[in-house]
Amino acid sequence: MRITALHSYPVKGCHRLDHDEAGVEPWGLTGDRRWMIVDADGVGITQREAPLLTQLAARPRPGGLALTAPGHGTLEIDEPHDSPKIAVRVFRNKQPVPARLAENEWTSAFLGRDARLVWQADPTGRSIGSHAGPDDRVSLADGYPVLLANAASLDALNDWLTEGGDQPVPMHRFRPNLVVADAPAWAEDAWPGRRLRIGELTFRVAKPCDRCRVTTIDQETGETGRQPLHVLGKHRRFGNGLMFAVNLIPDLTAGETGRIRTGDPVNVVEE
Repeated sequence: MRITALHSYPVKGCHRLDHDEAGVEPWGLTGDRRWMIVDADGVGITQREAPLLTQLAARPRPGGLALTAPGHGTLEIDEPHDSPKIAVRVFRNKQPVPARLAENEWTSAFLGRDARLVWQADPTGRSIGSHAGPDDRVSLADGYPVLLANAASLDALNDWLTEGGDQPVPMHRFRPNLVVADAPAWAEDAWPGRRLRIGELTFRVAKPCDRCRVTTIDQETGETGRQPLHVLGKHRRFGNGLMFAVNLIPDLTAGETGRIRTGDPVNVVEE
């Protein structure tokens, strides 16, 4: 197996960034989902309720971000080290975590509602709920530091879609960080509880990823349909979840970093 694509999402829910190589930290790819837009209650706003986030482009720059969106120009914003600290929740039913307030006028105008941009100054402050160790941490991602998808599994999924008269979907619908090739379709079903060596780093495979309605949103236009959730419900329902891709946790501790690159070999570690 090998890595064929690397992606990060500097602001939770924003348009992807494509990379030839990326840094890896204990809580995810460097810069991945350290920023989030929250509502008046401090709860994260995601594509589930705001597909317009697909039109938000976020590009890191030294000490901050440049945000652009159609009709709203560009906002250059610095990491708000000295701004007020507030408690935010990635989801309403999740535990609050500390963040720093970065901006509210531009993001409110962009989304057409009361909204605030926040920054996770301390990524060691959010633990992982399950299938993880007590010292594992995660950024403002849904639940785990890294999401890996298998290109052959997407091919199998798209075969089901076309057989049913639907259009195939691109891998971007699943918003992975890593995409692997040269593995059989659904090989990842056997990986939870094991480790993957990617380049010089290892990652624990925590669990399969249960998919939500974000997969039905066109990541280029923001338009919403019914697929691929309908076909996942038919072919990939396990328990109460519709599974595609797997969640990874880097084998790194606070202060450790590494790098991965497209083309890096990926191997299941035999223990």
